[in-house]
Amino acid sequence: MTAKPKTSERNDNTPRDIAAALARVRADLGKAAKAVGRAPGDVTLIAVSKTHDATAVETALAAGQRDFGENRVQEAQSKFPALKAAYPNLVLHLIGPLQSNKTKEAVALFDVIHSLDRPKLAEKLAEEMARQNKSVPCFIQVNTGREAQKAGIDPADVAGFTALCRDRLKLPVLGYMCIPPAGEVPAPHFAFLRELAQRHGLKGLSMGMSGDAVDAVRLGATHVRVGTAIFGARPTFAQS
Repeated sequence: MTAKPKTSERNDNTPRDIAAALARVRADLGKAAKAVGRAPGDVTLIAVSKTHDATAVETALAAGQRDFGENRVQEAQSKFPALKAAYPNLVLHLIGPLQSNKTKEAVALFDVIHSLDRPKLAEKLAEEMARQNKSVPCFIQVNTGREAQKAGIDPADVAGFTALCRDRLKLPVLGYMCIPPAGEVPAPHFAFLRELAQRHGLKGLSMGMSGDAVDAVRLGATHVRVGTAIFGARPTFAQS
């Protein structure tokens, strides 16, 4: 099997390096899109800023980046309100698990949620969006590898869960998200997620990270979540 092309990665995160890394990642994704007849602008690059401080985010903002991804509500609350006030067109994506008791804060702060993964959460989000009169687009997370330790809807339950979210609860479902199992070739998981989206009439595909974003774009990703290739290695003091 031939080696898969990857987005460029570096382990330092000085201001100049972040700007240069962003340029490299954008170029890689643009080439991948053009290779399959897609426009580079059809792919949203989400810079995953989890564990990196506001200064790193500001450097990326200065380089023109506007979409950012965070894993935890509490961490995002600590650094993004001021940044969103300074940059009104900043788009904040929740890409990590969302606890049901954090839906109020998540709906208030985030612009897109990528981890809708169970009926209770869907109901809580619908209630909170109605309460705040705010529509937050969502991706349904699919556990394509059927991993017991990983969040996400089992593929066999996708049809019913999609109907619950989109038809009964009227949630603004954009599409599906997946994180392929570590150690497995990701392309079959991306292709499967694309097939699911086509089957259910959804266009959004949130898939691909630093090591496999190029493959994801070639297989139809509309949103890719890239952290290390932009910001460098996570700080050694960061919690997992």
